[in-house]
Amino acid sequence: MNAGSRKSRNARCSFPFEHMTRVILALLLVCSTVVAGEINWPAELAAMPLGTNVSVLNQTNCAESLLSRFQSNSAVKALIFMPGATDELYFFRRVQISLANTNPTMLDAVVALTNQSPLSITNRGGFLLIYSSEDVLDLDIKIQHENTAEKLRAGKRLPHLLFMDRDWTQFLAATQKQISTRLWPFPLTKESWHFYRHTFKSWNLTPWETLQAAAYSGKTKFTVVRGQVNFELDERVNQIPKLDRFPGR
Repeated sequence: MNAGSRKSRNARCSFPFEHMTRVILALLLVCSTVVAGEINWPAELAAMPLGTNVSVLNQTNCAESLLSRFQSNSAVKALIFMPGATDELYFFRRVQISLANTNPTMLDAVVALTNQSPLSITNRGGFLLIYSSEDVLDLDIKIQHENTAEKLRAGKRLPHLLFMDRDWTQFLAATQKQISTRLWPFPLTKESWHFYRHTFKSWNLTPWETLQAAAYSGKTKFTVVRGQVNFELDERVNQIPKLDRFPGR
């Protein structure tokens, strides 16, 4: 669900959640970035149980609950918490979600997030992005050496990746053996100090898709040069978050 503003999102979701499950599902089908022939991603999420012991989602369990239950499927390749979403969870702490269903699904969880928090959901080419108004959804990618980019697109898929609040060096440690192209900054170097920590789970991504997932979750952009991909901090911000009070007070 890709909402243009919090005001419009609240207008769509002004009815009690427990009475609107079917209507909300229909809205997801209409508002998501579905094209002709694309597999129904809300239906895939509806088939993934969240667990019987999950009734609240907040900064302590939201990312872990969703990522641990996200399963391999034919519609969504990766579930990604973007930097604005992790800010809302861990810094602003404005995510406090109640789940009405006794046996909630992943779909129940993402719908509740869009109803009860500043977070939104959109499907970008098989990446399900959880984001806030702070995030820029269009990646900044420059290709200066097409053969290197093509090698990454055609490379062997990475079967499964899970990053829960992991930094750039940890991302490199988990992927570099499977991605033959060099990635810069190198491990433990100061050039990555301002990258966001990665929070996402993926299935069967190509090396190219893996780099895209890293850029979405780490607030980075990258340039493809001969035999190497250079990552930098993406300094773009969509909207500055508005605060009613200073976080922690």
